[in-house]
Amino acid sequence: MMLKNRCGWAEYDPVLMEYHDKEWGIPVHDDVKLFEFLTLEGAQAGLSWITILKKREAYRRAFKGFKPRRVADYSNRDIKRLSADPSIIRNRLKIGATVTNARQFLQVQNEFGSFNEYLWRLVEGKPITHHYRSLSSIPARTRESDHLSEDLRKRGFRFVGSTICYAFMQAVGLVNDHTTTCFRYKQV
Repeated sequence: MMLKNRCGWAEYDPVLMEYHDKEWGIPVHDDVKLFEFLTLEGAQAGLSWITILKKREAYRRAFKGFKPRRVADYSNRDIKRLSADPSIIRNRLKIGATVTNARQFLQVQNEFGSFNEYLWRLVEGKPITHHYRSLSSIPARTRESDHLSEDLRKRGFRFVGSTICYAFMQAVGLVNDHTTTCFRYKQV
């Protein structure tokens, strides 16, 4: 059996391998999926991505399949309830930010027609392909993620610092940061 060369971060756990091989870096244009990734990247702040992936289904249940309109209707009581739910990260600030972000997400949809339209204009509708040979070469943030972070914050979003925004951009395929030795590099 031939082993696949993957990005180094995805080589040690089957959950990471599955995510890397089937999702990471593939361009996403669905608003619900974009809201899911924005939420999960914010939840990941200060934690490992594997922790979030293992709780992903619980997040989907807790946040009604990541339908922004439903999450935007959450009350302080819902935030308190979710803060006691051990199946997700019980950080009240992160949970509250998800509700706030759902409300702001709806405003962006109203302004641009979709969050997808808003987001993809950042890269002129086409993913940026980088040519990094090693993980150590990949930056934690870029000019584009700085711009996205600044604009989202102006719009009232929370847990959207530049590093979180860059991880989001990588996840939803705005940038291709698979290393050049990874089997997914040319596929994506």
